[in-house]
Amino acid sequence: NLMQKIRFKPSEKWDFNYGFHYSTTTDYSRYDYHLRTKNDKPRYGEWYYGPQIWSMNHISSNYTSQHLLFNEFNISVAYQFFEESRVNRDFNKTTRYSRIEKVNAVSTNLDFQKSFTDKDKLYYGFEYVYDDVNSTGTDENILTGDIQKGPSRYPMSNWSSIAAYATNHYQFDENFNLQTGIRYNQYTIDARFDTTFYPFPFTKTHTSNGALTGSIGLVYKPVDRFEVFLNTSTAFRSPNIDDMGKIFDSEPGSVVVPNPDLKAEYAYNVDLGLIKMFNKNVKTQITGFYTYLDHAIVRRDFTLNGESQIMYDGELSNVLALQNAAKATVYGFQAGIETKFENGLGFETNINYQKGEEELDNGEKSPSRHAAPAFGNLLISYQKNKYSLQLNTIVSAKKTFDQLPEEEKAKTYIYAIDNNGNPYSPAWYTVNFKSSYQLTKNVKLSAGVENITDQRYRPYSSGIAGAGRNFTLSVRTDF
Repeated sequence: NLMQKIRFKPSEKWDFNYGFHYSTTTDYSRYDYHLRTKNDKPRYGEWYYGPQIWSMNHISSNYTSQHLLFNEFNISVAYQFFEESRVNRDFNKTTRYSRIEKVNAVSTNLDFQKSFTDKDKLYYGFEYVYDDVNSTGTDENILTGDIQKGPSRYPMSNWSSIAAYATNHYQFDENFNLQTGIRYNQYTIDARFDTTFYPFPFTKTHTSNGALTGSIGLVYKPVDRFEVFLNTSTAFRSPNIDDMGKIFDSEPGSVVVPNPDLKAEYAYNVDLGLIKMFNKNVKTQITGFYTYLDHAIVRRDFTLNGESQIMYDGELSNVLALQNAAKATVYGFQAGIETKFENGLGFETNINYQKGEEELDNGEKSPSRHAAPAFGNLLISYQKNKYSLQLNTIVSAKKTFDQLPEEEKAKTYIYAIDNNGNPYSPAWYTVNFKSSYQLTKNVKLSAGVENITDQRYRPYSSGIAGAGRNFTLSVRTDF
């Protein structure tokens, strides 16, 4: 990772900033795919990501002045380049499949701030983003070195977004404030599909989605050290090229194909929370939330030219596609207590519970894959002079086979197996210890032990097991 920033401030009103960023990685394996088997043998001989490259040039200017339309104005322009690749080869096969994606992205933001009074502030602005996606594929014989053109993962495509927004903060008095916001977004996708390798019934598509969204937030303090807040909002997500155009094997024996008819999904949200301070040392908080998702984008059975199965990477696979096929709800709560004592001892605990349901094609309900099981943490800390100590545990509840979403029940390779031979996600916990010592004014030492009891666990719906017991040591110097 490399980064360089330059700042130039020619006057009190003008402030210019330039930033350059560059990062890259080595190859790294897709570990969950190496858990897959076929005929009691490994499914893949190779499956890894090639180097992920990202660079960005970013320049911004900020102007401060008591103008009729604004008190502060900022313009920001950025150019980014992304490159990533996926490489795989079946076990005991000679053909290595490489799929490479390159994206050039340009973005511009105009942001304004206007203070009418100390209690009334307006923020508004405009945004434009343009992505050019270039996707290619090659098939290589690892014995002869012969390389031929292969199918790409995505269509050649352009994605753009243009938006305008306004947000107002109004402080009625010290006990009540209101925040309102409105935003309009228009998204456009133009994609060109190659039918050389897959017989798509289309060669190009044009998609345009737009929506007006808004939000209202209230904070009310009826008495000292007690606060109530309420937020309501609407949102929408337009399909991107990843949703609409990519081809990939989502699970053994299945392949997801493009769906140019995919439309936007809409969300309606509300959350209500309470915060209570008991003297200066104890803070409690609880928040309940509910989201309703309409025209939810979900993975469902599909047909390609009337066929429900096609050959993909040498395997006959069921055809799936992302579709606007469901309504979904997500609801739950978050609660926490935080205590700090004058002797430096501290205590904090949090719990999160969420439940999601989505509608299946037959009208039945299934748990949503994106709603994790209940989880929480417990932390005890001590800070005195130059020392800081922290002991914490992270806990996650389990999901039984009956609680798993329908689409997860076939993914036996990433879940544990219960006594009935069915996959499930076990409960797990970790115990962790961290410490630090301020050696001098400019030097700080830190050390810790993570997963002290060396638990083997896998976060819900993840194909990668968590790290075992490990030790950390760091030195930080400021100058």
